[in-house]
Amino acid sequence: MSDPSWRFNGNERQYIEEVIKTGFRAGADGAFSTRLERLFAQKHGRSYAIAFNSGTTTLHAAFIALGCGSGDEVLVPALTPLMCGLAAYYAGAVPVYVDSLPDTFLMDPADLAKKITSRTKAILVVHMYGGVCDMQSIMAIAQKHNLPVIEDCAQCYMGRDSQGRLAGTFGLVGSWSFENSKQITCGDGGIITCDDEQLATKIRKIGGLGFKTLTASSGGARIARSMMQNPDWERFDTIGYNYRMNQLAAAVALAQTERIDEFITLRRMMADGYRSILARSDLLQPQREPLGYFYSYYTFSAKFCGESYGVNWHEFRKKHMEFGGDGIFSAAKLLYQEPAFRDLRVGRERAPISEDLQRRLMNFTTNQATANDREIQMAALQKALHYFSDKA
Repeated sequence: MSDPSWRFNGNERQYIEEVIKTGFRAGADGAFSTRLERLFAQKHGRSYAIAFNSGTTTLHAAFIALGCGSGDEVLVPALTPLMCGLAAYYAGAVPVYVDSLPDTFLMDPADLAKKITSRTKAILVVHMYGGVCDMQSIMAIAQKHNLPVIEDCAQCYMGRDSQGRLAGTFGLVGSWSFENSKQITCGDGGIITCDDEQLATKIRKIGGLGFKTLTASSGGARIARSMMQNPDWERFDTIGYNYRMNQLAAAVALAQTERIDEFITLRRMMADGYRSILARSDLLQPQREPLGYFYSYYTFSAKFCGESYGVNWHEFRKKHMEFGGDGIFSAAKLLYQEPAFRDLRVGRERAPISEDLQRRLMNFTTNQATANDREIQMAALQKALHYFSDKA
């Protein structure tokens, strides 16, 4: 297995040293958060990007900026980590759970349409496992009901639909996470993009403590030092949170963003390897990637069908690891299955297809650095399938 530091062999160390040498003050090219925002917006063809300290706080800020509050409903996929529901809950809204499609494991547009009510305030789309949702259908529904769409791309960097449109660029805002396991990372952090200047300013102020000088495109408008040091100077004009990304994290995130295509290429190579092996097996059904789509494979997700042949999910995982495979990750509990929401009775509606998927999904790692690393994982999967071949 490759040294895990291979992920940080770009400009990460150089940029961190620059931050320290300048005493955290902006250099000739501006603060690293500003440089990150500029590059990230450019790569996604968006007008504005705002860096945050996590992918959860980006969503919270977006919900507040869009006016979500008490009495409102936010449509969210049931099959997604709790953070997506938490962000809506933080804003005072109630999550309404949308079911998944059985083959792509992503939000079902038909179920989404059924669950819109007069209280629906926004739609949160989550591009799970690096897959890209059917945004053409979802956006048509949203436009029909005049609802804003937030795209959570925490697991989907540079994913595209059949027309080459990037995930995170369909909705009013797109959100990404830089948490350690993601395709690119700075340990933890997040970033949000949009095209509307007024909305971008509002989001930045919400994440930046409500400083009145904050703008859509930068950390703040230039104000004469004599004015800022005046005891009569008023600094805050809105209520905000301290959600800003620090400069060390921004330095690493910038270096990672510079290499984003390299990282996605490696993930897709691993996914192609898994898919080639599973083409000859009935035990696992891979997440469907529609013709012309481009998934970025945060994980290689597959639905386990072994129970039909008398093979247990846990037995297969154990055998895969015995043959040298990385640990297979299960899907997180559905939002309404987690004790935090279940015990509070937060949200409504159920999602039967998602319930089935949650019990059966197997998520294989895709962050291998070399061909040898990929061969190890492919061999482990091949051996596990062969071990149970007499049953399928």
